[in-house]
Amino acid sequence: MSTTVTAPPPAGETRRAPARPHTVVMVLAFSGIIVSLMQTVVVPLVPTLPALLGASAADTAWAVTATLLAGAVATPTVGRLGDMYGKRRMLLLSIGLQVTGSVCCALAGNLPMMVIGRALQGFAAGVIPLGISIMRDVLPRDRLGSGTALMSGSLGVGGALGLPASALLIEQADWHVMFWVTAGLGLASGVLIATVVPGSPVRTGGRFDLPGAIGLSVALLCLLLAISKGADWGWTSGPTLGLACAAVVVLVIWGRWELRSPAPLVDLRTNARRQVLLTNLASAVFGFAMFAMSLVVPQLLQAPAATGHGLGQTILVTGLVMAPNGLIMMAMSPVSARISAAAGPKVTLMTGAVVVACGYGLGTVLMGQIWQLMLFTSIIGAGIGLAYGAMPALIMAAVPVSQTASANSLNTLMRSVGTSSSSAITGAVLAGLTISVGGVSVPSEAGFRIVLAVGALAALTALAVAAFLPKHRGD
Repeated sequence: MSTTVTAPPPAGETRRAPARPHTVVMVLAFSGIIVSLMQTVVVPLVPTLPALLGASAADTAWAVTATLLAGAVATPTVGRLGDMYGKRRMLLLSIGLQVTGSVCCALAGNLPMMVIGRALQGFAAGVIPLGISIMRDVLPRDRLGSGTALMSGSLGVGGALGLPASALLIEQADWHVMFWVTAGLGLASGVLIATVVPGSPVRTGGRFDLPGAIGLSVALLCLLLAISKGADWGWTSGPTLGLACAAVVVLVIWGRWELRSPAPLVDLRTNARRQVLLTNLASAVFGFAMFAMSLVVPQLLQAPAATGHGLGQTILVTGLVMAPNGLIMMAMSPVSARISAAAGPKVTLMTGAVVVACGYGLGTVLMGQIWQLMLFTSIIGAGIGLAYGAMPALIMAAVPVSQTASANSLNTLMRSVGTSSSSAITGAVLAGLTISVGGVSVPSEAGFRIVLAVGALAALTALAVAAFLPKHRGD
């Protein structure tokens, strides 16, 4: 059984006099935004990557997929290492990987270098759950709710702001500049963390579960490859079905190992508690709902006006239309914290699900003008901001302090599974419902409406899941 070390912390993680709580929260949230930028910063480059890197479109898609896979593998592992050896230490390591990855991309002249850089950027995905966990350890109780809500919301903020920022940089300068900028932002984030954020005294100690980390990594790689590449390979193809079956088999073996391990990578008994299990399930569904909007709206905006439903806009305009969504998500963080303090995070999560469902429902009938798209995406962003702010509170109320980072990391991982599933299902729907414009197939209006309706259904599913959360924290 693990023990919690409160003092003195090991060398390299000296406990400092706490800085002002507001400053700590801002620095950690800034770090979360920088890392979440990596999800969308490459999107404007995707159509031109084959020409820039001298590779096929299918091969250059790995510049996106590598980040997703690396993030999924790194998040639970880094979370556990943070609980064991120091969250601040792992936070700085993650930021260092993000900076290194950005430099690799900035220097890239071929596909392998770009994929390596994007993978290194993905390995920094654990910054957000680590930041939430540090807040639990160092912030006063009256600042914890708003701080964790802001940190959790930074995931969506960075994703929304990355598109217009990268589009503007690419239009005004060489594409390599974009990655030099992200490297500089990451470096600034690391300096601020080292200067402002105090080390957490909470440790579990013990030995790292290397077999568990390898098993979970293999299972996640198989699962996410099957989901993300299934549409390209064919959902009934040998590689897709083989990877899916392998993921199931490895997960079963991994689960048996974790249940028997004295120091597991993921404490399955703790994560099987109703509050933790249902919150993680809701996280996956919300990840699906958030990403469905991110896939539909840009395509609607950029589809040719000749389709009758497309708006024929540039990638820069598309990014500017999507940006308010992320800003509103962050603005809802203090609202989420206040609702949770007054009525409990369960109510906040359910409220967020209702708002998201209303936003998607509105989107199915209002999608013909730019202002209409901004309206319903902003409503969805408000709902996601409420829900994302409640999830860390639900998780932390049900797990020991010594498992904060690993539990929050698993919750973040579940969001990634949801976004990957959303990408696969949305892609399949839009690819199956097309019209021809000038000899080119583009998604039909019916396809977009169906995806938006599915997003509303996903939000209602999250509402149903949240309804079964216990009334009392930690049950």
